[in-house]
Amino acid sequence: MHSSDPLDWSQIRILLTVAETGSLSAAARELGLSQPTLGRQVQAAEASLGFPVFRRHAKGLALTEEGAGLIAPAREMRAAAGRLALAAAGRDARLAGTVRISASLIVSHFVLPPILARLRAEAPEIELELNPTDASDNLLWREADIAIRMYRPEQGALIARHLGDSPLGLFAAESYLARRGVPETVEDLRGHDWIGLDRSELLIQGLRAYGWQMGRHDFGLRCDDQAAGWAMLAAGAGIGIGQLAIGHATPGLRRIVPDLPLPSLPLWLTAAEALRHTPRLRRVWDALAEGLAPLTAA
Repeated sequence: MHSSDPLDWSQIRILLTVAETGSLSAAARELGLSQPTLGRQVQAAEASLGFPVFRRHAKGLALTEEGAGLIAPAREMRAAAGRLALAAAGRDARLAGTVRISASLIVSHFVLPPILARLRAEAPEIELELNPTDASDNLLWREADIAIRMYRPEQGALIARHLGDSPLGLFAAESYLARRGVPETVEDLRGHDWIGLDRSELLIQGLRAYGWQMGRHDFGLRCDDQAAGWAMLAAGAGIGIGQLAIGHATPGLRRIVPDLPLPSLPLWLTAAEALRHTPRLRRVWDALAEGLAPLTAA
């Protein structure tokens, strides 16, 4: 390094995030920084190193040859920093402190608010952070303390509890049904307006696995933000698929063709093994397990 100041972990984390996201704007969103601030920090890190880590191209930033050589050791540092943070948190015997929760957009918008409000009233010394995301935060890097997931976690250093399976159903707003009629059978569903995902293929792949040959253009309204899609459903924009407990609790919606066989979503509560005995984590874990139970009993 050409600078007398060593490169610290915060700078390495910034370089790694920019490298993995491919642009300053995406990295700034992920790190919660403004783009100009992030740009200055990248320049400062490169000055400390004495060589450019990135080169600009039409779609963002790419690693230089020297920068590419930093990625593997930077990821090792991130993993080590995560283990250090977990070890410290796992020895914290206080109930007070912060617990960060990661959950899908749908669960964050329509399920968690009353659960977290009750928890805040009962345990005000615990500060709660909610990250609504359909991406998977890495619990071993302390991106979240507890995650609510719709799949079984595979990393060995995690504890996981299967809360049950959340059944799915077809729903439409009463306003839509008054306008387009109420479908009574699977055949009646043809020709109706459907709400689906945009760039994501998850819904189409899932339906095809159950024998529904639907393509992208069968969904006249498409949105990858599932909370926004649910709001469109409630506004009468078409027919959509949702968890029964959420559908029944949303004013103005009616379940249609209830005999249609649809899969259920597995519901998992996960956390890092190192946090198993942290009192505030246990308190939040138990509150989430209790509050989420109705999702699997609809």
